[in-house]
Amino acid sequence: MAADKKIAAITARLVERSKPSREAYLGRVREAATKGPHRSVLSCGNLAHGFAVCSPSEKGMLAGDRVPNLGIITAYNDMLSAHQPYETYPALIREAAREAGGVAQVAGGVPAMCDGVTQGQPGMELSLFSRDLIAMAAGVGLSHNMFDSVVYLGVCDKIVPGLAIAALTFGHLPAVFVPAGPMTSGLPNDEKARVRQLFAEGKVGRDALLEAESKSYHGPGTCTFYGTANSNQMLMEIMGFHMPGSSFINPGTPLRDALTKEAAKRALAITAMGNEFTPAGEMIDERSVVNGVIGLHATGGSTNHTLHLVAIARAAGIHLTWQDISDLSDAIPLLARVYPNGLADVNHFNAAGGIGFLIRELLKQGLLHDDVRTVFGQGLSAYTVEAGLGENGAVVRKPVPAQSGDAKVLSTIEAPFQASGGLKMLKGNIGTGVIKISAVKPERHVIEAPAKVFHDQAGLNNAFKNGELTGDFIAVVRFQGPKANGMPELHKLTTVLGILQDRGQRVALLTDGRMSGASGKVPAAIHVTPEAKDGGAIAKIRDGDMIRLDATKGTIDVLMDADIFDARIAIEADLSDNEYGMGRELFAIFRQNAGAADQGGSVLF
Repeated sequence: MAADKKIAAITARLVERSKPSREAYLGRVREAATKGPHRSVLSCGNLAHGFAVCSPSEKGMLAGDRVPNLGIITAYNDMLSAHQPYETYPALIREAAREAGGVAQVAGGVPAMCDGVTQGQPGMELSLFSRDLIAMAAGVGLSHNMFDSVVYLGVCDKIVPGLAIAALTFGHLPAVFVPAGPMTSGLPNDEKARVRQLFAEGKVGRDALLEAESKSYHGPGTCTFYGTANSNQMLMEIMGFHMPGSSFINPGTPLRDALTKEAAKRALAITAMGNEFTPAGEMIDERSVVNGVIGLHATGGSTNHTLHLVAIARAAGIHLTWQDISDLSDAIPLLARVYPNGLADVNHFNAAGGIGFLIRELLKQGLLHDDVRTVFGQGLSAYTVEAGLGENGAVVRKPVPAQSGDAKVLSTIEAPFQASGGLKMLKGNIGTGVIKISAVKPERHVIEAPAKVFHDQAGLNNAFKNGELTGDFIAVVRFQGPKANGMPELHKLTTVLGILQDRGQRVALLTDGRMSGASGKVPAAIHVTPEAKDGGAIAKIRDGDMIRLDATKGTIDVLMDADIFDARIAIEADLSDNEYGMGRELFAIFRQNAGAADQGGSVLF
């Protein structure tokens, strides 16, 4: 089915806007691809270093450019639950490569940090910049020019976007992303949130809180709520980087291992040495990017991807804007309810039909581009399946069921949970920002209240503890942008503001920082740009100023005479405490060169 007219129109303007940079990018990709198997350009000394540890038979194969060599970029570490499963993947991939008549080598490792560990800590100020660092680290691994195709092993928040940027930077090489899957379901997310609120109110102790958290995050795999990590997996599948049906299969299962081996064999099958050459830079185009945004809206995904998708697209010469994202939100219905946008977790979502069901429903009304290239070698309709194990242990696929396994979790296109997607762009005299409204009740889509201004989240939390946050208000937490302190997530504010809202106060958040895919029931205008450090209007707000946040109309304004507000001097803040400790001094050059949030908050583009 042809794409819906609105989707086609938004895609067409993206194509037109991107034409100069996209054409230049494709020219570079095609020039690199014409050079053939890249080991042929290496000197004998170069090549000897590159395959020194290989077996004699592998050396013979690689010496003559007779077989493809598969590079592995891995984000493995064994502290983080989502990445611990990757410890065994290189052995599986090497075995699969041998079975397919190829060779596989670990090209390099990239850092993988967890926002869940660093929330509210100094290390959180490295988080966003780690995305660009991951892209650079992957680039170092691939710069040896030894590989004909690449598999990328990464799951969580900044890791997958960083790897995607690397995959598109090395766009002449095919790229297959290999997920590790979510941990099995533990303590329900709403119960975890309830205990957090009780702890914040002093009604339970740290021991009860730690017990609840440990029951929630209890084993290998991603966290089970629908935050950035699981939004990443949805994106990689709906954009065609995953094998169909692979995103949400639990770690340590025979199916997970079979999918990993299948992905490795497919990565070898699509090199320039075969008949299905699928370079990542040509595979991913404007339609693929639009499909990613649509998937984000239809599932109520992470707000972080208003940064990451912009940066990923830029790596392929595509100029995605927040306006594109907002306009697509107006055209895409919400089909999934996964925490914090509902009570279910991603395991429940997958059991209800998962991404395959979602794609099929969107394709019914032309709300996705089906005519895209994917690593599977077919259009997106090939992803309307669920994966299982055959009798011989290989992956088999069958069409997803006609009906959702749980209509409260995953609905049809005929009966969406709401008519529009979960993200909206906000504009006004404060600047431009983003709000996630899929989990916010409609009666809270408009908040008009006086400002309470803070320069960090600790200030707001201390005001809460001191009983100072009374009445209705909009919390303004500024100097949290990329240039100020690396744009940390302010997830610690979710509990406090949620408590106040539950008490009957009308509250909201306005910040140039991030709130993540875990942002929930409290209206939050985030990623406000220009940021305070750049002299943005958010730095002019004073305590008591009346602010109106209107998610229905898409506006954020200080309610005062324009001349008076414009004449105000922007406040400056002492940010010296953000410059040192936990590695922050190493990232000074990133803060100094970071782009604006609506440009991806990147130092690369």
